[in-house]
Amino acid sequence: MGESFVFSEKPLGIESGEGVRLTGTNGTEYLDFGASYACTPLGHSPPAVVEAVQEQAAELLYVQGSYPVEARTELYGKLGALAPGDLRKVWLCNSGTEANEAAMKFARSATGREKIIAARRGFHGRTMGALALTWKRKYRAAFEPLAGGVEFVDYGDAKELAAAVDDETAAVFLEPVQGEGGVNPATAEYLRTARDLTEDAGAALVFDEIQTGLGRTGAFWACEHAGVTPDALTTAKGLASGLPMGATLCADWLAEEAGDHGSTFSGGPVVAAAANATLEGIVEGDLPGHAADVGDYLHEELSAAVDEHDLGVREVRGQGLMVGIEVKRGSNRLLRDLALNHGILALPAGRSVLRLLPPLVVEEDHVDAVVDALTEVL
Repeated sequence: MGESFVFSEKPLGIESGEGVRLTGTNGTEYLDFGASYACTPLGHSPPAVVEAVQEQAAELLYVQGSYPVEARTELYGKLGALAPGDLRKVWLCNSGTEANEAAMKFARSATGREKIIAARRGFHGRTMGALALTWKRKYRAAFEPLAGGVEFVDYGDAKELAAAVDDETAAVFLEPVQGEGGVNPATAEYLRTARDLTEDAGAALVFDEIQTGLGRTGAFWACEHAGVTPDALTTAKGLASGLPMGATLCADWLAEEAGDHGSTFSGGPVVAAAANATLEGIVEGDLPGHAADVGDYLHEELSAAVDEHDLGVREVRGQGLMVGIEVKRGSNRLLRDLALNHGILALPAGRSVLRLLPPLVVEEDHVDAVVDALTEVL
């Protein structure tokens, strides 16, 4: 009998989910404030997405990407309409790491250059190309040598970025808010500086919005807070409500030499149908606006609890419903206590940061329950 040798399984099995709650195999109900790494913006098993998947599966499970299919064509249109600025070219794939791999290839083919700049504490994926952009040593060490030509700079340091970007640079990859690296938001000024530097150098600016996009931070794309449009934007996670879907949105100039890229499962009909229903739910429900409102409430309640009690919290930071709580002690024991004793699921972001990424349909009463539990645990 086989078993996983990659994932360290948690001591609780999940059987079903609805809305912001999951039910374990033992019948225990959990309030999900991790959303499986932001993969369920509409909550678990949203009826409109389930219905779209069932209808498409009954009609056509799969046909390869060079044949027009209604669900895939519709998704191209939806993503192009929702993209910031003029990013109208859409490449569909199966994951965030594939979306970043594609952006790397597009930048190198369009510029004819090799050098790529990424940020320390950044995370862009685990395949060999995207892993070269991911800073943390523990993810990289066993698989080196990785793709060459990648240089790292301190996140948020405009002077160091300016010194690194030159006429040999193909692309700069940045997360508008670092997720895995500790929930670190960039300033608008830093993102604007990155835009100016890459334009002057003829390099591509790539925003990895795999965790920050689709309304998570209170705008549909986090870069919209700064009023900055990149040359490419990558998205995944909740794009198809947890089914495997990623996308790279590109400006025309970056897509011109990209015709040699491909993927067997690019925009499969069933997953495209799920993505269409997901995007419709986010837009029609104004979930970015909801995330901004409930996110403000979450920040306020957390800050009030920190001020009132000696919780050992260094900082509460983030945007919208992407929140990091930096604590003075290890986060893993706290997360275990939240799950097993309070029925609340959250995530780590390094050893000392608790990360909250609830479904975008979360309400203030859910926030109250989580803040009460965090106060007791801390």
